[in-house]
Amino acid sequence: MKKCFLLALGIMLSVASRLSCAAPTAAHVAVPVRHVFVIVLENEPFDVTFGAQSLAPYLAHELTRQGALLTQYYGTGHYSLDNYISLISGQAPNPATQEDCSQYVEFKATTGKLDANGQLAGSGCVYPSQVKTVADQLRAARFSWKGYMEGMGSDPSRETAQCGHAAIGSRDHSNGESLKDRYADKHDPFVYFHSIIDDPAYCGAHVVPLNDMAKDLENVATTPNYAFITPDLCHDGHDAPCRNGEPGGLVSADAFLRTWVPRITASPAFRKDGVLIITFDEGTDGTACCGEQPLPRGSQPGQYGPGGGRIGAVVLSPFVKPGTISDHPYNHYSTLRSVEQWFSLPYLSYAQPASVPVFGNDVFNQRPGASTSR
Repeated sequence: MKKCFLLALGIMLSVASRLSCAAPTAAHVAVPVRHVFVIVLENEPFDVTFGAQSLAPYLAHELTRQGALLTQYYGTGHYSLDNYISLISGQAPNPATQEDCSQYVEFKATTGKLDANGQLAGSGCVYPSQVKTVADQLRAARFSWKGYMEGMGSDPSRETAQCGHAAIGSRDHSNGESLKDRYADKHDPFVYFHSIIDDPAYCGAHVVPLNDMAKDLENVATTPNYAFITPDLCHDGHDAPCRNGEPGGLVSADAFLRTWVPRITASPAFRKDGVLIITFDEGTDGTACCGEQPLPRGSQPGQYGPGGGRIGAVVLSPFVKPGTISDHPYNHYSTLRSVEQWFSLPYLSYAQPASVPVFGNDVFNQRPGASTSR
């Protein structure tokens, strides 16, 4: 049986305290995280991504040896966009986001206010300003954030290079790649919230091309506290093959990670107090975990099931012992809730319920600088 060697931050536990990964306690552990990086890839179930014959060996084998593999991590919806929305706002899938918002239209609420769980009932794409995101929370708490979008602005006729998105009320032509441009609005959750896009200068300074990240990583002071990273439609694994002849799928996603993960993990901010979470938007089934709920009076979040399927995740951090394996259930709301906990922020929407677990001592099990020998 696989074993997790758990230790409360700063205090080594004895051998007698070892617990089974099959039934981890996932007790709360305070970690002084101040720089969070999230990379979201596309459309693969756990067994395909992390299997012995994975087409992404860097992710499936090398990175799992460097950090923690979360074997029971789940998406929250189908198709793509509703998962991205969940990751930053806690809003549940609605009929429009479940179809990836091919029309970039306003959200039409069926009630005038948020319910007790912070959900706004209705359907549509661009949420009114009363619906907040973790970016809004970080701004209010004076933490920095950026969304790094690969390829944004490659074709100025489709979108601008900062805060790029379709015109409200129009057809969204970014949902498929062209030979010039592989950026997609549906993988950039920040442009679906009026609380962000209504200030073009603010949005333009925070939703930027991926290449900006290389310079930002050079110093702690220029690295945002929260970085949400979206590869383009080829490098996130969405398309296979890609229109320019690249293989796409897991092969191209793995190549993207080989380029960018070492840059992140070598950065001063990550080495000081960072966490990198790599996951997928959705799997290929409709399974769920963690008491996931639908939108009030809404359909199943996964369309044909209660969730977005088992996808898995990898967590890298100075606070994570290399080779950790956790079988504790988590989902996208868990990621949001964990980020909010690290920055002492209130829990948004479906990150609120006590049934939503935060990453615990099954993941964060090492002091920085502690020996990683077994």
